[in-house]
Amino acid sequence: MTAFFEGIAPLAYAPDAGDDLAFRHYNPDEIVLGKRMEDHLRFAVAWWHSFAWEGGDPFGGRTFERPWFGSTMDLAKLKADVAFEMFAILGQPFFCFHDVDIRPEGADFAENTRNLEEIVDYIGEKMAAGGPKLLWGTANLFSHRRFMSGAATNPDPDVFAFGAATVKTCMDATHKLGGANYVLWGGREGYETLLNTDLGRESEQMGRFLSMVVEYKHKIGFDGTILIEPKPQEPTKHQYDYDVSTVYGTLKRFGLENEVKVNIEQGHAILAGHSFEHEIATAAALGIFGSIDMNRNDYQSGWDTDQFPNNVPEVALAYYEILRAGGYTTGGTNFDSKLRRQSLDPADLIAAHAGAMDVCARGLKAAAAMLEDGGLETRRAARYAGWDSVEAQEMLTSGTLESIAERVTREAINPAPVSGQQERLENWVNRFV
Repeated sequence: MTAFFEGIAPLAYAPDAGDDLAFRHYNPDEIVLGKRMEDHLRFAVAWWHSFAWEGGDPFGGRTFERPWFGSTMDLAKLKADVAFEMFAILGQPFFCFHDVDIRPEGADFAENTRNLEEIVDYIGEKMAAGGPKLLWGTANLFSHRRFMSGAATNPDPDVFAFGAATVKTCMDATHKLGGANYVLWGGREGYETLLNTDLGRESEQMGRFLSMVVEYKHKIGFDGTILIEPKPQEPTKHQYDYDVSTVYGTLKRFGLENEVKVNIEQGHAILAGHSFEHEIATAAALGIFGSIDMNRNDYQSGWDTDQFPNNVPEVALAYYEILRAGGYTTGGTNFDSKLRRQSLDPADLIAAHAGAMDVCARGLKAAAAMLEDGGLETRRAARYAGWDSVEAQEMLTSGTLESIAERVTREAINPAPVSGQQERLENWVNRFV
């Protein structure tokens, strides 16, 4: 045992507790729509923000002092020790990592691989001793200066090769640890200026990279899901995986729409000019919904601030779309969220996750109540009821412009607008949140 979380006991569901280190709404065994709450939400802790982030921002350096900060394997193992102690306190069923979060950076690819393999074995022992499972692993192909112009889309084939080799080792690590998914997180797959960019070439490179990932998944027998995380404007100005629709277009172009799904982050949805529920609903409609990163932005900053969720109505609308789509399969709710740089204490890290889990629990229950009530779905069905007629269906299956124009003329069709009733629907949602 380390001393970092000394004196902090595992959190319990205690709605009336006076202490802030307790769950007031998250009860993992509570049954919601016939399923345990834990099994609906499938919470995961992000290794990078919880244990690797140092508390810096663009105008100031590290504010956190953690005993595991450093670049040795001993410190990486200490970080893992502390991580699993926090997992025991929170009791969440999953965690997620990038390779650079769990292993020190080596002098070259070979040393990176040795470091990764050693720490994966160490983490595997902790998982076998009763720790949480791995929701997904991923490779960091954006922080090191070698990736300043991207990985898959880099103009230098050696960087492409280094990135592909790194993904292979991370897929191996994820497979070895029994991960439910593998995520491709293209933080710099885009461009800054067209003056030095060949869009067609970079697009083809990205498509081949994705195809190789899928090929390797099947070769090693990884039965998890490959996920792409849409990334608008962060940090590359013109990002190739801007939003769910953009990702789907890429997958469709390269014949991967049945092989790859999306991991959607709330903060990224906002940066793309969408709502979180829009991106989830779009992914579900296209058949590529996989998993989510649950966080929020500061709406005054215009940047992805990765704050823990605290807005129940927003979260409820997101979970409504997830439940409406049938819930998660291999995915889950990962807290891609970090403390504010002034929140220095170990207890702050526990309280942040506990509060976020409570917010999600409240949102899930509100979403389930809306779905059970059925009012929204009834009104949605009524709005489109006209499409159930024979004539309407014929327009979609065998209609032509000529035949439709003939019917409009023959039947003197002259439709009047029908209210969308948005305010009444918003009032209906407010009954539950």
